[in-house]
Amino acid sequence: MNSLKHVGKMKKAGSKVIVAFRTLPGESNMALVIPVSSLTDDYHDNIMKLIETDEAQSAFELGEVLFTRSFADGRPMLQALRADSKLAKVPTDDVIMVPSPGAEIALHQLNTLIAEQKNCAVDDLCTFVSGAPTTKVDEPKELVEVRDLAPTEKPAPLKASANEALSDKDIAKSYRSQADSMYKEAARLRKEADDLDPPVKKAAKAKEAESA
Repeated sequence: MNSLKHVGKMKKAGSKVIVAFRTLPGESNMALVIPVSSLTDDYHDNIMKLIETDEAQSAFELGEVLFTRSFADGRPMLQALRADSKLAKVPTDDVIMVPSPGAEIALHQLNTLIAEQKNCAVDDLCTFVSGAPTTKVDEPKELVEVRDLAPTEKPAPLKASANEALSDKDIAKSYRSQADSMYKEAARLRKEADDLDPPVKKAAKAKEAESA
């Protein structure tokens, strides 16, 4: 393959990185990357083979594909990278994309070009990610980095400590978290359904009804 999306390096150190998400919700000046040097040989080979696939090259963000695939040891890729602290949050102007030898472009400049092509603001690029919410969900920052950018995992049930009962506020918070999760999954499924079978526009339906 002559060129590869999602591959870059840090501007100052020159260390290689794999870009999982070019922007973050509410932080379009930040990206989520995987430092190549932090990966084991097996994980590096697994990810690079994935990047070379047509699925990864056609994906808007690599993170969308990482969420659906597993490493050779059976661990889900995106969840494993997050659990092992292999995801780094970095400024987009510190990342240089290297799609092929001799071809380089700063990530923040690439984001600007992509936004122009999509006729939107750079802040809105995250909404093109499969399963992404339209607004940033109020969650702990360490979860926002991954959870809000991909179809979410089912949240763990809320549990009270051994000496403390759950309050109505705690229960309500748990319900809201579960509702957010279901909303994102529903949005993802709706988008996939519409891609497979585009819905008929209301105007067309009305016209058909008038001519009937």
